[in-house]
Amino acid sequence: MNNIKLLVAYDGTCYLGWQKTKEGPSIEESVQKALEQILNHSVILQAASRTDRGVHAEGQVINFFTEKSVVMDSLERSLNALLPKDIRVLNAKVMPLSFHPTLSAQGKEYHYHVCLGKVQSPFHKLFSWHFVKPVHLSQIEETIPFLIGRRDFSALTNEKKEDNVCDLSLITVHSLEHNRLVFHIQGNRFLYKMVRNIVGTLLYVGWGAILPSDIPKFLELQDRKKMGVTAPAHGLSLKRVFYD
Repeated sequence: MNNIKLLVAYDGTCYLGWQKTKEGPSIEESVQKALEQILNHSVILQAASRTDRGVHAEGQVINFFTEKSVVMDSLERSLNALLPKDIRVLNAKVMPLSFHPTLSAQGKEYHYHVCLGKVQSPFHKLFSWHFVKPVHLSQIEETIPFLIGRRDFSALTNEKKEDNVCDLSLITVHSLEHNRLVFHIQGNRFLYKMVRNIVGTLLYVGWGAILPSDIPKFLELQDRKKMGVTAPAHGLSLKRVFYD
């Protein structure tokens, strides 16, 4: 039995997320169909992140098992020949049987792009949130330390779990050309829509709708309604998944 890991990138614009659904096209369904055509047997895919509808990925990690002997270079070429052009397999590798893309992961990094200009370039509209309110970066940077570390993030998820504690190791915001921003966010795990809620909250702080000093209080209250809006899915990309 071979445990094959695939590193996958995709433009999520035309898909209803990673997970297969009867409602429309998904990344999982597209990759599964291509693999089954190549291997001539059914496969079950596991993914490091079940990205939502419209979310992109530069470094999604998935795996599957096969008893067939597979040449990795040949598998990569065959998959990319069959997959839609907005999904690409960047790398294929044989892993130990114990490897699991979710359970073996030590953390993830997401990037979120924002356009602050009055007019957003059509080349950016599918990959960044057009946020037209004036934003002060100093306010955002003042707020970021309140979100770093291990804490309960119930106030920043749209669906609470039994365990809402996460450990965020990095949040940075960088200015880009054409009045754009990119947020880099790393953590050991993320709750449902947590990254998008962090970005929406930080932009609301930068706009002045929320004070930086309010964030610790709102986190303690565990009240989602106190925080900023959920940022749109299309600005978000899964950058990489970390393993030992």
